[in-house]
Amino acid sequence: MRAKARGKHVSEQDPYRAARLVLALRQRGVTNIRVLNVVETTPREPFVPEGYADMSYDDLTLPIECGQELSKPTEVGRMLQALDVREGDTVLEIGTGTGYTAAILSKLARRVYTIDRFRALTVSARDMIEKADLRNVEVRRADGLLGWPEAAPFDRILLSGAVTVVPQILLDQLAPGGVLVSPVEHEAGQQITRYSFNENNEIISRPLGASKVLPLIPGLAKEL
Repeated sequence: MRAKARGKHVSEQDPYRAARLVLALRQRGVTNIRVLNVVETTPREPFVPEGYADMSYDDLTLPIECGQELSKPTEVGRMLQALDVREGDTVLEIGTGTGYTAAILSKLARRVYTIDRFRALTVSARDMIEKADLRNVEVRRADGLLGWPEAAPFDRILLSGAVTVVPQILLDQLAPGGVLVSPVEHEAGQQITRYSFNENNEIISRPLGASKVLPLIPGLAKEL
């Protein structure tokens, strides 16, 4: 069920709301210090839809344009911890949404490429990223399930929406030793799943716990 705006002005909120969000992340098992620090210091209000600003730091799924959703912060934190981004990494994100996750990734990685199938979302996300002066982020409207071949290989790939099977074309865009993280539909339900290389240079997968996000859909969205 979607949350309803309560109408409280942001300035009236708890000044420790970012710290409370970090506490929620810790309670969900997120212990990566880099991830926690960046989440705490990255303003979330600009990436939350109008009318929901007072919920910016609540652990809620919020509706955004194009019938999509802004994932719960703890969901994002768990995926980022699994991704284990290093400072020198080049990262591909599939499913830009409002640009919030890309903004966090921009402070964890050297370079971020982010894709969404909706024109409205890429336009607004690009605007927010430019206003935040995040110069290491590039936004594109495209079919994210095809990746970004000309910018490959990527050290890390994050699918912000769920798939039934991770497309081979995305795994092929991973750099040696790279990691891909995606919510995947398993028999036991949707799970955050980490794909990485073993000692024989073979891709192996490991489910890391339940998740609940919208599916990624192939192709470009039809928009007016």
